[in-house]
Amino acid sequence: MKCFIIAMLSEAEPIISAMKIERSFTVCGKKICIGRLYNERVGVVVCGVGKVNAAMGTQIAIDELGAEIIINLGVAGGLNDGVKIGAIYAISDAVQYDFDLAQINGTLIGTLDECETNYLPLSLPDGFLLKKNATGDRFNDSNDDFKLLTEVLQADVRDMECGAVAQVCMHAKVKCYAFKIISDIAGSSSTTEQYKANLRTCVETLKEVLESVIKSAV
Repeated sequence: MKCFIIAMLSEAEPIISAMKIERSFTVCGKKICIGRLYNERVGVVVCGVGKVNAAMGTQIAIDELGAEIIINLGVAGGLNDGVKIGAIYAISDAVQYDFDLAQINGTLIGTLDECETNYLPLSLPDGFLLKKNATGDRFNDSNDDFKLLTEVLQADVRDMECGAVAQVCMHAKVKCYAFKIISDIAGSSSTTEQYKANLRTCVETLKEVLESVIKSAV
């Protein structure tokens, strides 16, 4: 089964609406739907915002639903002029920019204790532009974060879930795909105001590309 891991119900609704629902239930406070979408049996876990929620939702999908392919999907912030508001990108690599063992291990920001490099590779779909994603439990307009994300990590996109989903899938040896739709771009104006203004556009993008997303994750 392919299983979507999505932070918010507003992001998941286009998928749930398109599905022929067979079963809906809750595990550990996470809304779960199972059904068929474009002739495939799929699951959706609405995990909640942030890395711990994302990790929980991913593990539930693997353990409870038997997910063989994880698809992390949602809106995210852009970090450079290589991304556009309302456009969708596949994520090639993900890093957790708020994870730091540099003082202990002498490693780069985001390098997990069990890893040698800071970016975790994801499965690559056909037909989508690829970008690098940085994940952290922060939504802000911090200049310090912006410098870390762009100058040190050279990320294109940032979110609050993808890196955690990738970490769980790495250990579970489950394929992980991620797709991010850009709701705001750092440096142009308040990311919060951009997010609120562009969320509907992002949802419309998801509706348009949903079939391509699910069929490209193989």
